[in-house]
Amino acid sequence: MKKYFSAIIIASLGLLFGACKKDYKINSNIQPVSKLSAPVDDKYIKLQPATSASVSFEWEQARAEDGSLILYEVVFDKETGDFSDPVATIASDGGGVQNKLSLSHKDLNSIAGKAGIAALATGKLKWSVKAAKGFNIKLATETRTIEVERPNGFAEIPVDVYLTGEATEVGTDLSKAIKLKSTAPGVFEVYTSLKNGSYQFVDRNTGTPATYYIDGTILKEGGESTQADGTKQYRLRLDFNNTAATVTEITAIGLWFAPENKILYDLPYAGNSTWSFQNQVITFHQESWGRDERYKFRMDVKAADGTVGQEWYGSSNSDNNRPTATTPLSFWELKPVPNNDQYNYSFKFMSEVDTKACDVNVYFSPDKNYTHEVIIK
Repeated sequence: MKKYFSAIIIASLGLLFGACKKDYKINSNIQPVSKLSAPVDDKYIKLQPATSASVSFEWEQARAEDGSLILYEVVFDKETGDFSDPVATIASDGGGVQNKLSLSHKDLNSIAGKAGIAALATGKLKWSVKAAKGFNIKLATETRTIEVERPNGFAEIPVDVYLTGEATEVGTDLSKAIKLKSTAPGVFEVYTSLKNGSYQFVDRNTGTPATYYIDGTILKEGGESTQADGTKQYRLRLDFNNTAATVTEITAIGLWFAPENKILYDLPYAGNSTWSFQNQVITFHQESWGRDERYKFRMDVKAADGTVGQEWYGSSNSDNNRPTATTPLSFWELKPVPNNDQYNYSFKFMSEVDTKACDVNVYFSPDKNYTHEVIIK
């Protein structure tokens, strides 16, 4: 019985190895795409990346010698490029199967940026199609161009933005870069201190990030900004949608005591986006109807052109009750108030604060809602 099965196995192996000796050839011959259909050559496109607008790229099918499936990629290059190093290569619709590609204005804007076309500028992109079967890849025999006008703003808006450099509170160690707060899509800000030296913004705190810098009121890619006015506190606001930057110096923050209509105490800058005073006595104001404890905060600011002004931060409510130990933390969150009315949109101190020494800390920290705390000593 064993000899019988051994004979079968040997015979089977012989057939197997005999079959392996036969050559099996794959036919990968193809004819490249011969004609591009849409858009027409030199078509002008005003890009609107904030919308759902798109452009359809279409071409005639390539032909495989054995009639099998062909995959397509659309390649984009600079106007003077030859597609040897394209700025973008994108598979066609249907995972590369269809002979068309629907490309959003947002993606085209990104490609235009990579091709060196600046924001608000007009330039040309060259495009064509590669057809592939296996390792056989052939470029279409026709190429076309499109002329695109880019809007203001960056083609690629970062998800996160960090501040780094010798002028910052954390120095040049990228891993310690200060993360900015996202206040709206494409808009970031940070309250911080700068000393003499250079600084820049980056899109991540590891590896080799993209860099940005402020040039007057314009946000630009690459390069560094310079602080040469000594150590000062600022609000730096970046709008990547419009390549805009706003540098606002914060000259003072004070606790505004509403019943006395004045700044009760200034809050010096303590570092790490925090302003605070320590161990100061807070005494409520005696009125005929009782003790008045209302307060908010006044920020004195100076714009880059030297214009001075005031900003007010208080409660989201026009009036409040005194907080207690069970009051939610959201009560102390800071909101820009619509005017400098003496009383409205004020916070109220807890009853236990009256005549006590206190610490008051104001936090414009980027990792949480802007807020403050009152600590009874």
